[in-house]
Amino acid sequence: MDPYMLAAIEEAELGLSEGGIPIGSVLVHSGAIVGRGHNRRIQKGSAVLHGEMDAIENAGRQSAAFYRACTLYTTLSPCSMCSGAILLYGIPRVVIGENLSFMGEEQWLSKRGVQIQVVQDQRCIRLMRDFSQSHPDLWAEDIGK
Repeated sequence: MDPYMLAAIEEAELGLSEGGIPIGSVLVHSGAIVGRGHNRRIQKGSAVLHGEMDAIENAGRQSAAFYRACTLYTTLSPCSMCSGAILLYGIPRVVIGENLSFMGEEQWLSKRGVQIQVVQDQRCIRLMRDFSQSHPDLWAEDIGK
């Protein structure tokens, strides 16, 4: 398995173990993970701490050139908010664990020049399927339903 997607899955599992929503992400620059994160909306009472946002935040303040050389790995297709951050910072490549549970803004990102790769990882699929079935209200809240 891709070590970066594995790290994103570990973040998702960490979020779940904390009582949160199991979505994880890592930001990679020059072969190194520079930011790790997971959905912390429940844990922090946050409106915006999705996994991708947390990973970008945890990478710290960086230059535009830095972000243009990164790849973002995420266990679930990015929502509008996270896709906006991807575009804002010019992250050119996103690797997505799965998009069966939720189809985010992949077409919008692609049309704006972001390279998208969806791997349909079974662990990612299982994490979201199990969570959405056992916590439908939290899942609906997270995706704005």
